[in-house]
Amino acid sequence: MSNSTSATIEDVARIAEVSIATVSRAIHTPEKVANSTLHKVNHAIAVTGYTANAMARSLRLGRSNIILVVAPDIGDPNFSNILVGLENEARSHGYGILIGHTQNDPQRGVEYLKFLNSNQATGLILFTGVLPFGHQAMTARLPPTVGVFEPVYNGGIPYVGVDDVVGARKVADLLLAEGHRRIAFIGDSRTRLSYSRRRQGYDEGMEAAGVPPDQRMVIEGDGTIESGRLALEQLFMRNTLPTAFMCVNDQTAVGVMLGLSARGYDMPRDFSVTGFDDVPQAGFMSPPLTTIRQPRTAIGKQAMALLLNMLSGAKAPEEEILLMPDLVIRNSVAPPRKTQPLPTRVPAGSD
Repeated sequence: MSNSTSATIEDVARIAEVSIATVSRAIHTPEKVANSTLHKVNHAIAVTGYTANAMARSLRLGRSNIILVVAPDIGDPNFSNILVGLENEARSHGYGILIGHTQNDPQRGVEYLKFLNSNQATGLILFTGVLPFGHQAMTARLPPTVGVFEPVYNGGIPYVGVDDVVGARKVADLLLAEGHRRIAFIGDSRTRLSYSRRRQGYDEGMEAAGVPPDQRMVIEGDGTIESGRLALEQLFMRNTLPTAFMCVNDQTAVGVMLGLSARGYDMPRDFSVTGFDDVPQAGFMSPPLTTIRQPRTAIGKQAMALLLNMLSGAKAPEEEILLMPDLVIRNSVAPPRKTQPLPTRVPAGSD
């Protein structure tokens, strides 16, 4: 078919030798179409280059087929792979997505709330961990909503994500099995449920190993590289160094590792360090970082599938949908040294 003319659904139906209604069902509800028919329709779509434009379809039908995805930071390394799962699942059912980037600005959240209340989006995916704050009347009229990546505090919002407690427990058990007892948890939070759950996994592991609470080291943080570096400095100022740093995420671990390297320490000979998430740079750190891998694409796919079921009238599940994480063992963990490690060089400005 000529590239100068956009393919239509009629072209797809003609090549697949099915009705237009069948093509529509194959696009929007493929689970209701026989595999042989679905194969013919997909082949015809590939031949014609037909694209079902969600926005145009919304205008024709008088309803929105757009899902709004609200995220606080689209630069977060976890965002892109979850987005792939979200978009693929939405597209396979005839929906499009629109990304709302709040940049952690509450006013932007209010603007997206107004967008939702104008019926320009039929569903909402939340990365933020909080409901969009605005006028109570607008918040009460939210469309079907699913949280991903960060559970929503007290929102009664269905959630799809990784099992943070299980993942953190796997890391704690690894460090304990290597012989560590002085393990610092870096990145505890009172505002982020995912971080507090990872702290819970740490506590459960330490409890099972018989390490009493007063011998555990816990430093708060916000999950950034800088917070990891600052947490390290706090521990050095207290002169209560651990033998291992169990970080709430990979970004925090990067901050800890950079700080240790700047002080002249070797990892894992002097200190062990672990992360959580398995972002792309984790495998390229020196040494490569032992961490927890989140099934990000699968999280996105399941979250969108849940939202689409809710849009079809299904009841929202009361239980969270938690996917199992994988422990990725690299080279940043070793048994603890028997003697206090000494830096090979003095940090700049310490004279």
